[in-house]
Amino acid sequence: MTFPTHLAHHVTAGASPTILFLPGYASDMTGTKALALEVWAVGNGQAFVRFDYSGCGASPGAFEEQTLAGWRDDAVAMIDAIEGPVLLVGSSMGGWVMLLAALARPARVAAMVGIAAAPDFTDWGFTVEQKVTLMAEGRLEQPSDYSDQPTITTRGFWSSGEANRLLHGWIEFHGPVRLLHGQKDTVVRWERSPRLAELLRSGDVQTILVKDGDHRLSREADLALLLRTVEEVTASL
Repeated sequence: MTFPTHLAHHVTAGASPTILFLPGYASDMTGTKALALEVWAVGNGQAFVRFDYSGCGASPGAFEEQTLAGWRDDAVAMIDAIEGPVLLVGSSMGGWVMLLAALARPARVAAMVGIAAAPDFTDWGFTVEQKVTLMAEGRLEQPSDYSDQPTITTRGFWSSGEANRLLHGWIEFHGPVRLLHGQKDTVVRWERSPRLAELLRSGDVQTILVKDGDHRLSREADLALLLRTVEEVTASL
């Protein structure tokens, strides 16, 4: 396997399918869920890959120059470097990238697990006033719940997101899909996962709701649920 040299990544060798983790917006491959999956993969002899999108974490590039389509292409480049089938695990925005990458490589992506998946969030995740600011000023700064630094969204990223919306019709994926979502998620409302499940063509789709779960789903019990889910899907392939 020859991985893209411009993307920071960490590879765990093991049995097929390879699990590829896709981080959320302004996140990286050192997050709690990615590392928990890696520990599980090592312990179970499962192939696993985590990486940073361009301009994120240890990958070079300016964050404010990145687009959703560019990060989709990063994910596709990682899929192309992997031998055999791939199980995508996407967190928040990574769930949107997951869907786009699966549509770009339908013969390679065998299954998907979404964690508070957020497709089309450039549409529903911003107010009219915020969209006007993005168009007029080219960028938007918002307080972050997870960092002392503001979350920055650029007009380029927003426009790329609008050009890659998926929730307007059927999503042509036919493999197993599991969608985990906390019902106390204040970032991506949990109702979005059942809606996504409706639009996926696959007949093997399950939405798993965590009544007291938040957006991150990073508590010990949440991580245990994620690992069980990934193990079950992996065993079915």
